[in-house]
Amino acid sequence: MAEPFNEATSDKKVLTAGEEASGRLDVWLAAEFGDDLSRSRLKALIKEGAVTLNGQPATDPHKKIRPGDTVVVDIPPAEDPEPQGEAIPLDILYEDDDLIVIMKPAGLVVHPAAGNWTGTLVNALIHHCGDSLSGIGGVRRPGIVHRLDKDTTGVMVVAKNDAAHKGLAAQFADHGRTGSLERAYVALVWGQPDRMAGTIDAPLGRSNDRVRRAVRKDLSGDAQEAITHFRVTDRFGAANDATALASLVECRLETGRTHQIRVHMTHIGHPLIGDQDYGAAMRTKSNRLPTDLKVKVDSFPRQALHAFLLAFEHPVTGEDLRFEAPVPADLAGLIDAFRQIPRAS
Repeated sequence: MAEPFNEATSDKKVLTAGEEASGRLDVWLAAEFGDDLSRSRLKALIKEGAVTLNGQPATDPHKKIRPGDTVVVDIPPAEDPEPQGEAIPLDILYEDDDLIVIMKPAGLVVHPAAGNWTGTLVNALIHHCGDSLSGIGGVRRPGIVHRLDKDTTGVMVVAKNDAAHKGLAAQFADHGRTGSLERAYVALVWGQPDRMAGTIDAPLGRSNDRVRRAVRKDLSGDAQEAITHFRVTDRFGAANDATALASLVECRLETGRTHQIRVHMTHIGHPLIGDQDYGAAMRTKSNRLPTDLKVKVDSFPRQALHAFLLAFEHPVTGEDLRFEAPVPADLAGLIDAFRQIPRAS
């Protein structure tokens, strides 16, 4: 077995395959390293030539491992975890000395993490705000009190000092149950929910995948309470409620868990259009669409989700603030295309 190590300080690890070793190199290494290195990270190291098998470079993750094999993994030094400012344009909806409210575009990661050390919203904020963000909420996530997925668009607020960060964090932790915090999203989903409005109360925890989330039966283990309120605002290509090809749904969060809306809508059988992580089983649904619309849906590069509303109490002045952002052009175009489907008689 691999001995525990710290990727930031270790640069090489030597392993010897035991008597029962078999299977693919990347799978075997993932089992050896456990939680210290992900399989995707090890696969990347193999392809980069950072792994040798019995003294020879092993660049094929599918290479077979056998008992007695010696494997050396050369782990490069960790990148500097402290993000630097970058001149990335920001769509600013509001700004004062305490906070900044922005419209996050699709494709922008909120804070640096493995695989995305640069080009994030945090990098842009550091460049824009300067030293005022230093240390607020942690080195890698200065000022961040909530986030949106990389390919989800919408309104976000960021704290610019300790007082603002503390006040905003408390509101998000309370989920708006006793205060003025309000978050609402528009989602384009497959099919038609069995009722026009409802609540999804289903705990979420990690799935077998390191990134994805899954609904759990109860709050045991790493599961957390997750509640989403939804309301169908439009449906497309429908003769009645049961035959809609797609629906436009407004979702309001009572809790804010990772991928919450995406997992919850999938849980009730209506995943978001364009969701590659949770909607794969619905890809063939596009075959029922008119040709032009099928092309649009199949080429849509992200989940059809937009955080259009964010309301909260200013953490310093106490003023109630409310911000709305229109649906971005790509999603608006897709919704308009669905509206062109003739309604069955």
